[in-house]
Amino acid sequence: MRLIDEGSPDVRYLVIHGMGGIGKTTLAKVVFNQICGRFHGCSFLLSVREASEGGNVVQLQKQLLSEILNIKQVEIFDCDAGINQIKRRFRNKKVLIVLDDLDKQDQLIKLAEKHDWFGPGSRIIITTRDTHYLPIKEENRRNNVRTHFKEFKIYEMRELCHRHALQLYSKHAFEMDSPPHDYYHISRNIISKTGGLPLALEVISSSLCGKSKQLWKATLKKLELVSNQDVHHKLMIGFEMLEVAQREIFLDIACYFIGEEKIHPHYMWKALDFSPKIEIFVLSRKSLIKVDGDNRLSMHDLLRDLGREIVRQEDKVHEKRSRLWSPKDALNVVQHRKGTENITALKLTGLPKEHNFTSEEFSWLPNLRLLELEGGNLVGDFKNLLSSLKWLSWRCCPSDLRAINLCLQNLVVLKLSDSKIPKNWNGWSPCLANRELKVIHLMRCHLSTTPNFSTCLNLRVLVFVEHCLESPQIGSSISKLEHLKRLEIIAARVQPSKLSRSPHFDLCAVPSAICRLKYLSSLKLEGQCIRELHPSIGEMAALTCLSLMHCYQLRKLPYSIGKLRSLLVLNLFNTRIKKLPDSIGDLVRLEKMNLGYTRIRELPNSIGGLESLRDLDLQYSDIRALPASIGYLKRLQRLYMIFSKIRELPNSIGDLKMLEAMHLGYTQIRELPNSIGGLESLLLLGLQNTKIIELPTSIGHLRRLKIFHMRGSKIRKLPKAIGMLENLTSLGYDGYRNIDMTWPPQLSQLFISGDDFQSLTCPPQLLTLDTFCSDRQYLTRLPLGLRFLVLHGVKSPIEHRLLFELRYLSDLWLWGWCLTEIEIEQLENLHCLRVWDCKSLVRLSGLSRLGKLEVLDIRDCSQLIEIRDLGEIESLETLHIQKCGSIERLPDLSRLHKLQILSVYQCKSLQGLPDLSNSLEALLIKDLSSIERLPDLSKLQKLRDFIICHWESLQSLPDLPNSCHRDIHACPLLGESGDISVSCRWCRKANPGLSSRWPPMCS
Repeated sequence: MRLIDEGSPDVRYLVIHGMGGIGKTTLAKVVFNQICGRFHGCSFLLSVREASEGGNVVQLQKQLLSEILNIKQVEIFDCDAGINQIKRRFRNKKVLIVLDDLDKQDQLIKLAEKHDWFGPGSRIIITTRDTHYLPIKEENRRNNVRTHFKEFKIYEMRELCHRHALQLYSKHAFEMDSPPHDYYHISRNIISKTGGLPLALEVISSSLCGKSKQLWKATLKKLELVSNQDVHHKLMIGFEMLEVAQREIFLDIACYFIGEEKIHPHYMWKALDFSPKIEIFVLSRKSLIKVDGDNRLSMHDLLRDLGREIVRQEDKVHEKRSRLWSPKDALNVVQHRKGTENITALKLTGLPKEHNFTSEEFSWLPNLRLLELEGGNLVGDFKNLLSSLKWLSWRCCPSDLRAINLCLQNLVVLKLSDSKIPKNWNGWSPCLANRELKVIHLMRCHLSTTPNFSTCLNLRVLVFVEHCLESPQIGSSISKLEHLKRLEIIAARVQPSKLSRSPHFDLCAVPSAICRLKYLSSLKLEGQCIRELHPSIGEMAALTCLSLMHCYQLRKLPYSIGKLRSLLVLNLFNTRIKKLPDSIGDLVRLEKMNLGYTRIRELPNSIGGLESLRDLDLQYSDIRALPASIGYLKRLQRLYMIFSKIRELPNSIGDLKMLEAMHLGYTQIRELPNSIGGLESLLLLGLQNTKIIELPTSIGHLRRLKIFHMRGSKIRKLPKAIGMLENLTSLGYDGYRNIDMTWPPQLSQLFISGDDFQSLTCPPQLLTLDTFCSDRQYLTRLPLGLRFLVLHGVKSPIEHRLLFELRYLSDLWLWGWCLTEIEIEQLENLHCLRVWDCKSLVRLSGLSRLGKLEVLDIRDCSQLIEIRDLGEIESLETLHIQKCGSIERLPDLSRLHKLQILSVYQCKSLQGLPDLSNSLEALLIKDLSSIERLPDLSKLQKLRDFIICHWESLQSLPDLPNSCHRDIHACPLLGESGDISVSCRWCRKANPGLSSRWPPMCS
């Protein structure tokens, strides 16, 4: 953690270096989980090396952008575009990124090459077995740590010491911290032969758990023949202890199913007469695979490499191996008709161009059981071919299948994605005409009609994810799927303007048919036109998950819902339900219930019967009070009521001894009961913008509390008890604190206003301060280690050098200052300056002194006329100017050679755009009513994004570079952009229906 040095404003790379299996990824995960909450955005990219070898670097870039920006879909078409987006969108963000298992410089170049791609305080953690490709030079070495020039710090991982190795080994072999006396010596000898390598220790000890001592001795003999450096041979010992079925499943996962949902290959393995439930359990217990919280399969990259090496060793030539996971190798075998009966699995995805495959080519593959395709077609007579196929995954499958006599009579899993499937598609018949089919999974498919399911009556999983807009009703044959366990019909999010003419899967008349599926355990009907559930839903006794989120027309639940005694998850987010039936309390196994964005006004008293409930989400609901029975929810851990209409809490709230987080922000609640002190597990309490006037003294009993925010509330004085919160790190409040109150010892973030500035002394360990400042002398008492400072309401000029000593300050926010001129003094590490809502401001100056300024954001300064030295900030990368209605011209920006993003919104006096820098990558403009035309932009060759909207006076578009992406709407004179956009916040503001139908996703 010392190398992470969170307090430092620089961008830092931490390289965790060591041999495979030593625990680099595990250490990175621990560090990531400990500090991720302190960054603007976080992303953990697993197995970068494998993704790069598979040509999926663009996918990694998409994942990185999606996770840090918290958006679902990111459009990137090549690596260069991804690099530009990362540089442009992360410049002013403090991010935490983990790049796991790098082995080439090219991977770093495409994901996180330079420190100036990221905002101040960012941390990039790299795990690697080799550091030679990194741009570093060794300077000195001490205690496992090598320091290097610039921003790289390297931590070398060593093998476990004997004591820790013995503890890890005993945990897996004996489920205790040390071995029994009669196993001590052989355990010690096995440990010494593993070289203290955690992964090898875990695999070998797990494999020996419960085995005879004779097998222990045989294992020790094998280890004595292996050198300490030969990790693969040590892991191979664990593989050799597996039974045949376990080996096959292990190899399938290593070659194809890492990241795959467990249930899908489960059915394929079952069709092979394996016992996947038992075998997966055994492989997991032996530490050879893992199953994550989303039920997806994973394994350590060394074990993946081991599995693939085992397959390579089957034969020197590809065609005599059992599995071909490299598309290039698979294509070579198929097209040159080299197939043999040995080959059981092929992957033909991600190829440079689409290929049609003939029946003759597949005639050489009689035992093929798994096939992955992308694009192309099957051509020819497939009679008696692919008869062993059990898994078919096809992305961009053809709308007209050219194979004749194709009959996949043993197919178990069918996965189609990103495909246009017409009515009466000729691919359904060969796929569905068998009793073995267990899984149909369609993602992002334009489906004209659902197929007739009457020929695949043993189906267990039916999933339509992000389906297209024009989909008609589901056929009634779905009611014949008596063995179905999981049904998911999830609509793609679309613009509401299209909803009226798009019924999606119109389920208004279908629920009664669905309710006859007695074995169904998971039912997700999301974004559908459901008005009510059929009462017979109560007969679905096996149901454990019911999600109806975004079913905007759903108004009530039937009383029979209480019969779902097996239900664990109930999601009613963004429905129009007004009342829960009393029978809801009969759901004694329910663990999670989401009532956010519903019309429910009160919870029935029977809610206290939900004895297993852990998560209760009431955000944006109409609920005004909680029943006293809420105190019976002894296992409740999270209670979200932000923006609900709640007005009071019952005294019984203090009985929630396991509650960890309670959000009451933006509600009408007026007081907290004294029993609040009984929440002994509470970590987070949010009271922002509530009507609460006074805190009870029992607040000091919340000894585990870490985050406590109450800004915008009516609380005007903090009680002395706040100082008793020994674990509090973040505090936000308005008003005054008790004169006898001491600051909590761990406090690092403080958000205050209205305090007595004459007497207030901030805790010296503060890193973030957000405060009103009417007295400039207060600035002389600011903690010198501040990184982030927000100053509101300054009324008199600040003398020079008052802020000069804040040498680590990277972000400065000037909000609501009552000055006509603001002159910025020299701040050597300032990266981001925001000037907001300064209504009297006429002139902003001193910017040329900010040698490291990268982001300048000026908003709602209605009198601003001049921004001095703007054209001289050579380090500037992002410039945003919004609602500055008096500014008529901007200075020449052509010399800002690092400027990448320029956005100008609602500056109605602006007469034209200035000369722009050739480095510009994104130009965003909204409503510049004094401008009718834009200059030629075709010379801005780096311009990637051109976004204009809500501009009624614009008469024509400028010339743009050919590679530039255009996003234009609500510019009526252009004649091509009259539509509203669901992603535009101005459109949502002008059309409330957009927001009400598609509110932000919250959890």
